[in-house]
Amino acid sequence: MSTLLAIGTEAPDFAAPDQSGRMIRLSDFRGKKVILYFYPKDDTPGCTKEACNLRDHYKELQNAGYVVLGVSADDVSSHKRFAEKYNLPFPLLADPDKSIIKAYGAWGVKKMYGKTYEGTQRITYVIDEQGRIMKVITQVKTEAHAQQILGEA
Repeated sequence: MSTLLAIGTEAPDFAAPDQSGRMIRLSDFRGKKVILYFYPKDDTPGCTKEACNLRDHYKELQNAGYVVLGVSADDVSSHKRFAEKYNLPFPLLADPDKSIIKAYGAWGVKKMYGKTYEGTQRITYVIDEQGRIMKVITQVKTEAHAQQILGEA
């Protein structure tokens, strides 16, 4: 299990392509609050609920000063299909080598149907305007994630 980053620490910078192939860097968003959410896999039930909840509350999040960035180990073409299928308005970053996922402690042991395996943990970091971790959400409510971030859930 990777170690989660602590509140108050500097968020590691990264560069990764989004679903359109554009390179996105965390440092591009200095001066804005960033919701950096890690999810296991495109187009799976929980990940779809989470992405659609963030989509449905995207304007509220933007009005509160947030930028939304999703990260999984899926590739650019998978992200493109997922974003188009569900009309997702925010970047989904491809991290097939898991370097960002591991840097943020979002890789670890999981259990499902009695099997133990390693995979991407569903974790969200909220990063402040100076690039520091201000909130870590490890118990993500996929159907009310925007409300969790905004402090309403």
